[in-house]
Amino acid sequence: MELRKVISIYTATLFSLLVFLLIPGVKQGFEAHHISFLYIIVFSYIIANAATPFVMAVAAYCHVVDKPGGRKIHLNATPLMGGAAVYVAFAVAILYNNVYSLELKGVAIGATIVFIMGLVDDVKSLPAKLKLLVQIGATMVMIQFGVVADFLPNTWWGKLGETIVTLIWIIGITNALNFFDGMDGLAAGLTAVCSLFISILAVQYGQKYVLYLSLALLGSSLGFLPYNLRYKKPAGIFLGDGGSTFMGYMLASLTIMGGWGANDPVKAYTLPVLVLGILIFDMSYTTVTRFKNKQIASFTEYLSFTGKDHLHHRLEQLGFNRRQTVFFIYFIAASLGLCALVLRNGSTLDALLLLLQATLICIVIVILMIKKGNTNKP
Repeated sequence: MELRKVISIYTATLFSLLVFLLIPGVKQGFEAHHISFLYIIVFSYIIANAATPFVMAVAAYCHVVDKPGGRKIHLNATPLMGGAAVYVAFAVAILYNNVYSLELKGVAIGATIVFIMGLVDDVKSLPAKLKLLVQIGATMVMIQFGVVADFLPNTWWGKLGETIVTLIWIIGITNALNFFDGMDGLAAGLTAVCSLFISILAVQYGQKYVLYLSLALLGSSLGFLPYNLRYKKPAGIFLGDGGSTFMGYMLASLTIMGGWGANDPVKAYTLPVLVLGILIFDMSYTTVTRFKNKQIASFTEYLSFTGKDHLHHRLEQLGFNRRQTVFFIYFIAASLGLCALVLRNGSTLDALLLLLQATLICIVIVILMIKKGNTNKP
């Protein structure tokens, strides 16, 4: 069957499915059968998948493209602003399904601020310090709605400590995913993997609003992915900073919003560390090696430094091709996510052992990268 005919059938099927989902009473039918999760995933997938070609056309018309050169590994100018399709699909899915809570509003407002800032950065490059300040402001907005790490006494210093930890976590994960947006399908696919495990954890711990948000993020990411990770073709569109920072902010916020059980703080904070462990590892390793190798000497240099030293770059140097690199990272993220799922009925000791296991996995990867680096030396 010709590719054009396959695409036509696929498009017609999606359109028919969207019409079906919008029929009055269908959504209520999904809810009555306790499969509303499926409705949100499919709905957000279709919106993102339909919106992406439109965004591609707008980005190309407005010359908002990512040109090859420097640390970038793509060979052709590629439209940016793909994050707009993801954001629209996510927002429509949440609004149409009437999902509201105070904490959810805080996360949504903060994520919108980060997305707009990233979108502006795609069109006209912004200073790193300004982007950091906007991310701090967006996180403070979210904190005012009650989404904050809760593990210290209810005192002024306890609240200050929780605010600082929340800021570090949100901003760190937001930018870690942004840095991961360096290969076709990597950031969007990794977001889908992490969102899937957050969704399952939300079911395990009865976190209804976390479930709705993570499902919408999952469906939106999957809807965008076919245009960003194409078979035997380079990406047709990139997420851009608007998409990658929005996705990173959402993942970080959802893991804070979940809470995951205050009766065992060790387990509660082990879960997000495991689910987002691959991002934490990459951010930590690149930071340490850059200071160690004297590539950066100050925080200002750290904010603006770019290089081919992230995990996906190093895996490619080990001999993986780009498609293998992307799926290798998916599998590592999924392995860590599975570790988080088994903690539902586990103990504090189990949590510590799983953290140790995750650390050992990262150490093995570091050893391989160092060994390869030493082998390449004359």
